[in-house]
This record gives sequence, structure tokens and C-alpha cells, in this order.
Amino acid sequence: MTGKSSYSYEDLLQCAHGELFGPGNARLPLPPMLMFDRITHISDKGGKYGKGEMRAELDVKPDLWFFACHFESDPVMPGCLGLDALWQLLGFFLGWSGAVGRGRAISVGEVRLTGQVLPSSRLVTYHLDIKRVIQSRLVLGIADAVMHADGVGTYEAKDLRVGLFTSIDEFSSDE
Repeated sequence: MTGKSSYSYEDLLQCAHGELFGPGNARLPLPPMLMFDRITHISDKGGKYGKGEMRAELDVKPDLWFFACHFESDPVMPGCLGLDALWQLLGFFLGWSGAVGRGRAISVGEVRLTGQVLPSSRLVTYHLDIKRVIQSRLVLGIADAVMHADGVGTYEAKDLRVGLFTSIDEFSSDE
């Protein structure tokens, strides 16, 4: 563990540049694909399953890039971006926990979209409950998560899975 329990936007950019967890290890995407502005809490204890939890936030501004193109005259945050934010956070958790390798989203068991993020929204919050971290030949994180816009539930995801790979060839298979 890095010892920090929260991360600023500048810290997240360091992670995106490969400066937080070291070369070849977990990174966040750069803006505009970075889908949160800060991690307000990260711990390997607590959460619904007692294995750790994370909380993060995105400040919503009406000029965010996706509102202009999704959809014309009916702007809404694409559902895939909220889901990607949850995968980004789980990958960050794995790097933060000291695991090595490059992160890749693997799967999600179930997703329910129950609300919307609109240009009039002010704050998106994310909460991950870590279910399991497996550190063997493959590093795998499994978590459940919820996303809220201004305190109203918008997404629920169960069994998010992110892997860390020391060789990207491990991720793809001809089988």
C-alpha cells in the first residue's frame, strides 16, 4: 500500500503518466477519459465485504466533452463512461495495493442503470466495495459498485473484474 487514503486530481494525473505505481504498472487514462476528479477514500479494510472500499468524485460541468455529442439536444453522460469509471477505480485499487502489471477491464456480472447524469447535475460519486483480490500468476480484483448523481442512484454494478497483466500478450488468447 502507498499509505495514502485519498488522492487529488494532480495525483491521478501522476498515475496516468505512470509516475505513481512505477513503469509498467497500473495507470489511469488521461483526460478526457479519466472519469473522476479525486479519490476521497481508499482502504484495504472495511466495505460491505470487509476487504476494502473506495470512494471517488467527479465534478459535473455542462461543457464536459460527452454532453456535446451524446445526444444532440438531449445531452446525457453515456452509460459506458460510468461503467468505465468503476473499472478505472478497481484497477487503481489493485495498483495501490502493491500489485504489479498493466490494468485491463475483464468483465462485469450485472449492470443496472437506474438514473442519469445530465449537464444540470453537480456531483457524481462512486463507491466500490472490494469483494476479492487474487494475486497469483494473474492479479484479479472483483468488486461491487454504485454510482450516484447529486445523491440519487444512477448505476449499480456487480462483480466488476479487472486484471493486471505483466505481459499484454497474457490478456489476449486465441482459444
